[in-house]
Amino acid sequence: MLTVLILFVLLFYLQRRGVSFGKRVLLALILGLVVGCVYHLIYGIHSPIVKDTLSWVNIVGSGYIRMLKLIVIPLVLVSITSSILQIKDMKTFRTKGLTIIAVLLFTTVIAAGIGAASALGYNLSAVGMSAGNAEIAAGQKFETKLDSFSAKPIQQQLIEIIPTNVFYAFTGQNSADTLSVVFIAVLIGLSILKIRQYKPQTAEFLQTVILAVQDIVMEVVEFILKITPYSILALIIKFIATSDLNSILKLVSFVAASYTAIIAMFIVHLLLLTLVKYNPISYIKEAFPVLSFAFMSRTSAGTLPLTVNALENKMGVSQGTANLAASFGISIGQNGCAGVYPAMLAVMIAPTVGIDPFTAAFLLKLVFVTALGSLGIAGVGGGATFAALVVLSTMGLPVGLVGLLIAIEPLIDMGRTALNVSDAMTTAIITEKITAK
Repeated sequence: MLTVLILFVLLFYLQRRGVSFGKRVLLALILGLVVGCVYHLIYGIHSPIVKDTLSWVNIVGSGYIRMLKLIVIPLVLVSITSSILQIKDMKTFRTKGLTIIAVLLFTTVIAAGIGAASALGYNLSAVGMSAGNAEIAAGQKFETKLDSFSAKPIQQQLIEIIPTNVFYAFTGQNSADTLSVVFIAVLIGLSILKIRQYKPQTAEFLQTVILAVQDIVMEVVEFILKITPYSILALIIKFIATSDLNSILKLVSFVAASYTAIIAMFIVHLLLLTLVKYNPISYIKEAFPVLSFAFMSRTSAGTLPLTVNALENKMGVSQGTANLAASFGISIGQNGCAGVYPAMLAVMIAPTVGIDPFTAAFLLKLVFVTALGSLGIAGVGGGATFAALVVLSTMGLPVGLVGLLIAIEPLIDMGRTALNVSDAMTTAIITEKITAK
């Protein structure tokens, strides 16, 4: 525990010395890897010493994630509302909104294709895979989730985006709550724009209130950002020190295929940025701290404050586009969780029911279903599982086999989440470039 405290003091000292945020995040990442490996190799994952130390370290890591989740709903609400109020006409709003959604879905189609190609390239198959007790239990849990999900037709799921209780929607208890808050924010913003036409003084007052609340929320966000390096150090120490490497090695091929697809899709993001004449090297530099946190925290929604901050202050994206793209990006598209992952699972599981995953008809249907299934995926832990349930069930494949991957789920989810966030940032930049013309 003393070692971790010393590292915290070191990060604080570097902050006071004016060392850049990105450098402190990178240092925290490296130090966390080293300390985590030392704990793992010397004491082992079940050591009482490690458990006791991590119980205190976890206060920083988990506490930080909880703070980020705390601010997500207020941030989505005020950011989207204020973004709409900055727009002079509805045509501009429609253009930006539709462009963002189109880009998110377009990149998801590419991600699904890459995921399927990676699975085929690594010749992945679930045929003959044996499941232990944990995997069987996970499979049964997923089957139960599917039954619950299937009980609601798509029409009902769309209706549930419109909340019947505003305050309950703000609690974030349901998977559709993020979209519900987006709906509420859009409704408030459009209403104030309408009021502006016949009661300009009232509209001005309401706008002042919204902007004042946004100032408070952003001040909280600034405070949270300052403790990001400490949280990354705590999170990576816990992950490395407690990971069951033997379980991970059992499915190393799937891990390799997953990260091959994730890296390939990240390269696609860089190519798309190049096409709109945005320097990909600058993007990597400015996005690194955000993607690092997304990687360690495994929550796209929790990374939202960092995403918006980087887009506005580092990448030159306007406030309206940054807020809309970042907010939509945690519920729509998601290249990692809703694109790469479900497509890979479908290719892997298809042979178990006698389906040839190499056929063009199967692959085309898979890409189409994956893109549609990516709509409304919640940007929190478990979003990939939800997306997999949608895709596999629609393709007529057994969802219970998802439980076979329980041992490596956290490791893969880290890369998927970082890719999700990269997709939102890439979409924001592309939209800004397109709509500025």
